[in-house]
Amino acid sequence: MANLVLEKLSKSFGAVEVIPGLDLQIEDGEFVVFVGPSGCGKSTLLRLIAGLEEATAGDIRIAGESVISVPAADRGVAMVFQSYALYPHMTVRQNLSFGLENIRMPKDEIARRVEAAAKMLQIEELLERRPKELSGGQRQRVAIGRAITRNPKIFLFDEPLSNLDAELRVLMRVEITKLHERLGNTMIYVTHDQIEAMTMADKIVVLRKGVIEQVGAPLELYNHPRNLFVAGFIGSPRMNFLNGAITRVSEAGLSFQSPHLPPFTLPARPGPLRAGATVTLGVRPEHFTLSENGTGWPLTVSVSEQHGSNSYLHCATPDGTPVLIHEAGQSRVARGDVLHAEPREGHWHLFDAAGLRVPLGN
Repeated sequence: MANLVLEKLSKSFGAVEVIPGLDLQIEDGEFVVFVGPSGCGKSTLLRLIAGLEEATAGDIRIAGESVISVPAADRGVAMVFQSYALYPHMTVRQNLSFGLENIRMPKDEIARRVEAAAKMLQIEELLERRPKELSGGQRQRVAIGRAITRNPKIFLFDEPLSNLDAELRVLMRVEITKLHERLGNTMIYVTHDQIEAMTMADKIVVLRKGVIEQVGAPLELYNHPRNLFVAGFIGSPRMNFLNGAITRVSEAGLSFQSPHLPPFTLPARPGPLRAGATVTLGVRPEHFTLSENGTGWPLTVSVSEQHGSNSYLHCATPDGTPVLIHEAGQSRVARGDVLHAEPREGHWHLFDAAGLRVPLGN
């Protein structure tokens, strides 16, 4: 096990700078998830750590030792790929042992490690099969088992579940989380899946264009996003955003006005905002209160999604701004209905003209 430190790490492909000088520290035993939109640099960053890409500048330290010039095979890391990367002509047993044979590990130690990994992942009965005889979930277990047999300091996962169906992804999420609890190794996991990030991570690193936008525990990012990008990216379904302005500031709070909507008072202690300031109000779908007496914002329902235990009401303000409302349980709301809703007290976010979250004590 080991900690990881990235110091002013950068990567360019020709004239294109993909990662422009990044600093990050990952503690020993942490499960860290890199998230961000396609092309944000998360897989490139993982490959730099693995030694599969050469850094343009900066340093990578594992357990206090610089590995920036160390070959991939000697860094003490093991990578699990999206495509499984199994040898099709080899049995599962041979796939698990091949890397150890290459470094001339004693046969009895190889056998011990293979059996231990197979038992841990419950694939003992698959050891004599070839990859083409396995399901997607079984192949992914073998790929993870191959990493386990190397006994690495750090595990690297590059979107390992993206080729699996939805039900199997849920099962494998749980299995990988349990594996981390059993092994205690540092794990770094790249995904574009919000649910994977929120449910598996000790710490999430949100990336955009190779820059870290925010680092923190899942609920910290969910409840206290640093800016509009993080607020819109973390959470599924995403946060609602309404553009408007602060029309009045008083001890009672802030008066927020969005086009074609009645003003709404946001209880908050006076902060850096002044009357006339352009702002964006962020409200998560589950943080709306529906009014029975016709007060609040009028929202017209365009689609009512019934999921059985949950309802998702796709609405629009009078000027066409989309608003999604989540209600627990089943809803009788239908297309064309007009709802009246307002943000639940204390469950809203304000972002200034630069897109930064305004600290107001809510």
